[in-house]
Amino acid sequence: MTTGPVLLWRRLLAEFLGSAFLAAVVIGSGIAAQRLSPGQTGLDLLENAAATAAGLFAIILMFGPVSGGHFNPVVSFVDAAFGGLSWRDAAAYLPAQVAGCIAGAVAANLMFALPAVTISAKHRASPAHFLSEIIATLGLLLVIFALVRSGRARSAPAAVGAYIGAAYFFTSSTSFANPAITIGRMFSNTFAGIAPSSVLPFIAAQILGGIVAVGVIKALYPAITPADAAEIIVPHSGGDAGQVPARAGLDGALPSADRPSGPVQSP
Repeated sequence: MTTGPVLLWRRLLAEFLGSAFLAAVVIGSGIAAQRLSPGQTGLDLLENAAATAAGLFAIILMFGPVSGGHFNPVVSFVDAAFGGLSWRDAAAYLPAQVAGCIAGAVAANLMFALPAVTISAKHRASPAHFLSEIIATLGLLLVIFALVRSGRARSAPAAVGAYIGAAYFFTSSTSFANPAITIGRMFSNTFAGIAPSSVLPFIAAQILGGIVAVGVIKALYPAITPADAAEIIVPHSGGDAGQVPARAGLDGALPSADRPSGPVQSP
């Protein structure tokens, strides 16, 4: 049998949980870095970036087969712009992603014996940060769509993690590139936090980066189709995968390349 679209409520749950884990990784590793390397900002950032890159890789692998592993409203809405996701579903993803990032921030605070919510006082808004977020978001989307258009979507978890890890250092903003995580990081007055007054400028820059990305992607890959876009960040709809194990078809997961196709015997 072939897989069909995964039920919306399951995709929303995957986006919520993936976003929560993402925020917990970003914020929790920042807290740990400051405690392990006090007063060494460069080392703190390196530790934070490495944990985020590795964590993002794993989280996309975990939840991508269900929802695509967006965890980012800009990714979802750009996907909708190319026909890979309905505008209705993209709108439904947004609150799940934001709520997940807030939940992850609260969890990170609690794991390090901090109050559940501590509003950040770290001001980050500046022209340089604004430009950085445009470029960071543009680059992220180009990585994602270049891989799916060239048939290498299964490399996306590693590529996205590597790009974000690198962008921590080549952007002055440390590459938030995601409105949901920007909002979530407001709820932790720690190394990875962002002051409420800086949130709207960051989100505006990220949206602008997404708009620019749509134009650049269309210029670079004019033949991109809704079927291509439907497979970002990782294949999750069954699409062209052909025959898949019956059990995988029921839970929406795709088989690994080394797993034989055909019916799965009941245990």
